[in-house]
Amino acid sequence: MTAVDVVVAAAWVHVRDRRVLTVRADGSDAFYLPGGKPEPGETDAEAAAREVAEEVGLAVDPAALQPFVTIDAPAHNRPPGTRVRLVCFTGDADGTPAAAAEIAELGWFTSSDAHRCAPAIRLLLDELVDADLID
Repeated sequence: MTAVDVVVAAAWVHVRDRRVLTVRADGSDAFYLPGGKPEPGETDAEAAAREVAEEVGLAVDPAALQPFVTIDAPAHNRPPGTRVRLVCFTGDADGTPAAAAEIAELGWFTSSDAHRCAPAIRLLLDELVDADLID
């Protein structure tokens, strides 16, 4: 029996007007949250804040981020059996997000957009509906 590969990533949950901010990277067919893998020595909150700055150009204070949920799901565009552990944070940011770095497109999604999302984000949308944050 082989060990399951797990990708750990940190992400930012940003809701406005009952929609959550999503991003699609160049070459990807699915939307994710702004976020990515922590670098060595970086906390999950620091990774989320760094990735938000890189991907959507907003400054988020890692010390002000609040844990929201950690999601375990099949990893999108990875070898079969690979899982993702997505550590999701909420927190405020000033300004308007804009696609930067490898991000090709932004979206403001409700649960009706789940079919456009990676598996972990589909589960996150369910969490946001249960928390009455999105429709």
